[in-house]
Amino acid sequence: MHALRDSMHKRFGKAALAAAALGGFLLFAGAGSAQAHDREDCRRRVQRAEWKLEIVIERHGYYSRQADHWRHELREERERCWREQERWREEGRRHRRHGRDWDDDDDGEER
Repeated sequence: MHALRDSMHKRFGKAALAAAALGGFLLFAGAGSAQAHDREDCRRRVQRAEWKLEIVIERHGYYSRQADHWRHELREERERCWREQERWREEGRRHRRHGRDWDDDDDGEER
């Protein structure tokens, strides 16, 4: 009876450990995946605006009101993407900078 209970406890413990390890892996792997997804989404939005601009130019002409509208939309999407990517770069810089800031106030003198 005790052997059966001990065996069940060991299996449960191993399963809990494996689940925790998998959960931790998925948690940390998700950050890079989210950033890649954002970049892909950004690229897709810009491509859509470029495609719409091409279609409108073919139908209404380069100097048409519709073409001006889609040039504006394309510019907005590119700026939005740039801001999003700059935010990711700044977060990376901040992370790297804070990782080394532990001795910034150290003037080299012993105390």
